[in-house]
Amino acid sequence: MIDYILAGVIAVSCIYGFINGGADAASNAVLTSGQTAVTLTLSILGAMATWGGVMKLAEKSGLTDKISRLISPVINFIFRGLDKNSKAFKAIAMNITANLLGLGNAATPLGIEAMKELKKEESCGDVASRNMVLLTVINTSSIELIPSTVVALRLTYGSKSPMDILPCVLMVSILSLTAAVTCAYTFDVMGRRKK
Repeated sequence: MIDYILAGVIAVSCIYGFINGGADAASNAVLTSGQTAVTLTLSILGAMATWGGVMKLAEKSGLTDKISRLISPVINFIFRGLDKNSKAFKAIAMNITANLLGLGNAATPLGIEAMKELKKEESCGDVASRNMVLLTVINTSSIELIPSTVVALRLTYGSKSPMDILPCVLMVSILSLTAAVTCAYTFDVMGRRKK
């Protein structure tokens, strides 16, 4: 169904462009948008490679372990019932650390690994446990101290001070994380009461 809707939107847009004399603008946009997409992708890849390298250095130097240990009391409070020495706990700590540093691409494999370990440790079958839901929520609406992707985009498009957004990003990510975790806990309590 969605395919037909998208095809219809494209067809109507093209017809409208031809009727209103915008065929030249439409064809130019089609030709230049591919080039713009490739340029943008290369710019972001460069920034992500740089921050990925920084993350690897932080990992090799033991900085991520120190950050993980620093935030482990918070993780222990949120993810109740997890053993601090378990693989799931360590993967969750590394996932949150990567997200704090704004490295969503590096955080994704760690989040997948944490989910697999949580499934093994909590033996929840096909239904997500509370800790799995919380991990998904925290991974999705995480606090970013360094929003590297957005900074790279702003730099690509000529921003003179791409880091100006840091206070806003921090405030919004704290608010979204608080709301998301509150909703996850609320729905968990409501679900347990129904049972």
